[in-house]
Amino acid sequence: MTIAERFSAALHEAADPDLGAPALLPERLARVCARILPVDGAGLSADDGRDRRLPLGASDPVASLAERLQFTAGSGPCGTAQHEEQPVFAPADDLERRWPAFAALLLEQTPYRGVVALPFVRTLAGAGALDLYFTDDSAIPSLDVFEAMAVADLVATELAEAAVWSTWPAGQGPAWLQAPQARQRSAVWEGLGRLSLALDVDVPAALDLLRAAAWSAGRLVDDLAAEVADGRLDPARLRPADDLGPGGNGHGA
Repeated sequence: MTIAERFSAALHEAADPDLGAPALLPERLARVCARILPVDGAGLSADDGRDRRLPLGASDPVASLAERLQFTAGSGPCGTAQHEEQPVFAPADDLERRWPAFAALLLEQTPYRGVVALPFVRTLAGAGALDLYFTDDSAIPSLDVFEAMAVADLVATELAEAAVWSTWPAGQGPAWLQAPQARQRSAVWEGLGRLSLALDVDVPAALDLLRAAAWSAGRLVDDLAAEVADGRLDPARLRPADDLGPGGNGHGA
């Protein structure tokens, strides 16, 4: 069978009734990638061109966590692949050398020991990437790069065709942009907006504050941002210590 035939067959086999909703197409595609490639997990994401990372779907909860860890760290193989439009091959030692913050989180909180990130053609969500995860990084050199890149292109084609053959409200995008992981990430941008206004800082600075707080607390940026967005976390608690005045009351001298 050709790669395309194997992909099509696996996509048909992955037609779980629980994943039949159009919004869950990225999750189905991620599962297909993990099934037909010699990997231990897969995830799909996009960068919307405004430095906003959007998770689309993952093959399983651990792969989903890996994406959120990379977002919390602020950099990693997936972002590099998207921005440079080149495949990135990262066994554990390369992860620790190039992205130490992400490596520390990934190696501690998941069984993954290597990542391959493959960019694919731009989607309606922006520059996309397929992340492939390995529990044994010695398996990375055995990955057929041509096959993996072909699978990434097939994923992009499926997303594009789903967009072409569907309708959606103006400004909202196709149904797969409303996937559960994407909706959860939207809370981050809502939380960042609130934090930015409350602390009178720009959004990139607000994101830096969230990442610093998440790192020190051993938590995920997504979770902290959601708490800011729904009012459970007072933005003032994230104010940098050097912004506090005498007595630590948040007012200058």
